Amino acid sequence: MKVMAIVGSPRLKGNSSCLVDAALAEAGRLGAETEKVVISRHEVNPCLGHHSCASFAACRQKDDAVWILERFYTADGVILASPVYYYNVTAQMKAFIDRSYFYYKRGLRSRARCVGLIVVAENEGIQDTLYTMNQFVDWACDVGPERRPVVSGYVKGPPGAVRHDPSLMEGARELGRRIVSALSD
Repeated sequence: MKVMAIVGSPRLKGNSSCLVDAALAEAGRLGAETEKVVISRHEVNPCLGHHSCASFAACRQKDDAVWILERFYTADGVILASPVYYYNVTAQMKAFIDRSYFYYKRGLRSRARCVGLIVVAENEGIQDTLYTMNQFVDWACDVGPERRPVVSGYVKGPPGAVRHDPSLMEGARELGRRIVSALSD
C-alpha cells in the first residue's frame, strides 16, 4: 500500500511538514510505503486556464506537476497538508489543486481510498482552508467524509513549534494509523 503526502508549506521544517512526518512515520511503521512531496521544492506552475484540457493528450505545461499529479492519482492513500496563509491554503497548494484541472476535465478520479487532511494556523482560517481542501477531494477523489481523517490546530511560535504540542503530534500519528487501517479493509 502506497501513502503519498503533498505538503503545501514552503517551509521544509514548518509545522505542517512536522505533522506530515509524524503521520508518514506511523504509516510506515505499520507497513505502508510512503512518499512526501513538498511542492515548493519542485516546479509547479500555475494553471494557464485555457479550459481546453480535455482536447489535449497531456497537459501542455512540462513541469514537475505532471509527475506529482500522476503519483497523486495512483496512490492508495493521500495526505494533503497546508498551513493557513491569508485565511486559506498556500499558493503552492492552490497551484497543485488548480493543475489537477486537466484530470478533472478528462473525468479522471484519484484511486485513493483514504485522504488525510492536515491544516495548521497561527490565528484563524482553519475552516476555510479545510473547506477548500475538502472541495478538492470531492472533485478529485471518490472518498467520503468517513475516510477523511483531519488534524488541525493552532500553533504559535517558530517553524516546527508543533513538535511541542503533544495533542497535535499524536493526532498526526493517529491520522497515519487511520489511513493504514482504511487501506487494509
